Amino acid sequence: MVSIGVLTLEIRIEHAQSLKDKRQVVKSLKDRLRHHLNVAVAETEFQQLWQLSELVVVTVASSRQVAEGTLRRAEEMAERHLAGGLISTHLEWLH
Repeated sequence: MVSIGVLTLEIRIEHAQSLKDKRQVVKSLKDRLRHHLNVAVAETEFQQLWQLSELVVVTVASSRQVAEGTLRRAEEMAERHLAGGLISTHLEWLH
């Protein structure tokens, strides 16, 4: 059975002094997640704030176990990339 998992990442970028600084960090993380995990990633909230962002990571897999593994790796990768800037995460299932 196909599973669709959605991981929401709330991010704080302490060192960002402009939207350009923020976008550089967000783009880097999005590109890394897409490249290494083959997931869809979008910034969904706080686009006009310098230090906050919300990213949504989505994967479709043949089983919930596979999808959950991919999203947990995405969470771990974000935590390493952001060096403590990951405020919260939320995992939900659409199917």
